[in-house]
Amino acid sequence: MSISTLIKSIQDIMRQDAGVDGDAQRISQLVWMLFLKIFDDKEQEYEIGPHYVSPIPARLRWRNWAADDEGMTGDELLAFINNELFPGLKELALAPGDDPRGFVVRDVFADAYNYMKSGTLLRQVINKIAGIDFNALEDRHLFGDLYEKILRDLQSAGNAGEYYTPRAVTQFMVDMTDPQLGQVVLDPACGTGGFLVCALEHLKRQARTPADLAKLGLAIRGVEKKPLPHLLCITNLILHDIETPQIDRDNALARRPYRSYGDADRVDAILTNPPFGGMEEPGVESNFPAQFQTKETADLFLALIVHLLRDGGQGAIVLPDGSLFGEGVKTRLKEHLLERCNLHTVVRLPNGVFAPYTDINTNLLFFTKGEPTREVWYFEHPLPTGYKKYTKTRPIRIEEFDGEKAWWPDRQENVYAWRVPIADIKARGYNLDIKNPNSVDAAHGDPVKLLADYRRLEAEIAAARAALKAELLAALERPPHVP
Repeated sequence: MSISTLIKSIQDIMRQDAGVDGDAQRISQLVWMLFLKIFDDKEQEYEIGPHYVSPIPARLRWRNWAADDEGMTGDELLAFINNELFPGLKELALAPGDDPRGFVVRDVFADAYNYMKSGTLLRQVINKIAGIDFNALEDRHLFGDLYEKILRDLQSAGNAGEYYTPRAVTQFMVDMTDPQLGQVVLDPACGTGGFLVCALEHLKRQARTPADLAKLGLAIRGVEKKPLPHLLCITNLILHDIETPQIDRDNALARRPYRSYGDADRVDAILTNPPFGGMEEPGVESNFPAQFQTKETADLFLALIVHLLRDGGQGAIVLPDGSLFGEGVKTRLKEHLLERCNLHTVVRLPNGVFAPYTDINTNLLFFTKGEPTREVWYFEHPLPTGYKKYTKTRPIRIEEFDGEKAWWPDRQENVYAWRVPIADIKARGYNLDIKNPNSVDAAHGDPVKLLADYRRLEAEIAAARAALKAELLAALERPPHVP
């Protein structure tokens, strides 16, 4: 069965249930069940070792209540899930030093809910999921397709689309940042984990020994404040062999004061697409120094990211045009960024990259902490031939970043790339919204051609005016109609 067919069949079952309202709830319902199935399949691998003991009580393990397709159903199944499974997983009795996997399970279910009200329909959904073997390579690849399908559905689920960053963008940002094995990569607004999974795959390709692979669990860190993307992120990382993902369910901006972070908290690389256009709840800005205090989410994240990078650390962040030209706190943040970091590259993306979530023009900023900026290179990403903008059905593809990748090592000015010295940026009041001086604006094209076009249009207008005048004169000369 194809992934689209599987998901559609599950959604069709859920739509019959009176308790599930809308795509976001259907996705949330699907993901907690997927998490338990994937966790149970991974436990089969852990049990190869002689000393593994599941942190989940036996009666609550997937294999003991869900795996039998003729097992509990109807009211019995519904009562078990609502009265035993969820309370039991939310309140797992754990102590410091216990299996960290148990803490992952408890954190995942802290804000998870069962929305379905029909135990019979619930059994049908469970049986569909039970048919997937996540230890089989083919079915493990299936989750990759499943994950992408869920993300596409999230785009259509109201504001849930804020969790999605196009895979091509995450891949390009990881490729250009190039984290190395042994380094720590953080996404403080990690959503469903797109940047972290891309970074993990990038680091895996560098691993040569089991000891190298063991480092990966400590290399990937994230923070996400909303339960559904947090659950998706955890599930995806477990399937990518991270047994205890270090993904905190928290607001990175509110969890502790800016000044309380020390050298031990700093990381080697930060890759993120923070929410922009939103406002933080009152009081969050008080965690930050007075010159950076604002309610705007993207601004606060930029301040935090610069603070959390160690010297020599690499940052890559998605920001809207407004962050580039904005004044006030935005100006102070840009001045701080350019003084503390080398903002070496700004990739200007065209319209529609983040459609349908937003049509706001966005930019990819790449910087290294520890030395001031002396010049900023800009690269204007061109739309493919025939495109007016990217859309949901025609998204940006990783191959389209080949131009940036070829230009990156030995950068030279060309029709897409230009260099701006720091003196010019300071003279502009730290306005980083600098247009491409090398492109030929349609409004400032070849004067000879423009003059010819102007004369042609004048002639067309004169001809239309003469025709209209003739019609009016003819109408006036006609004798009046007498009934």
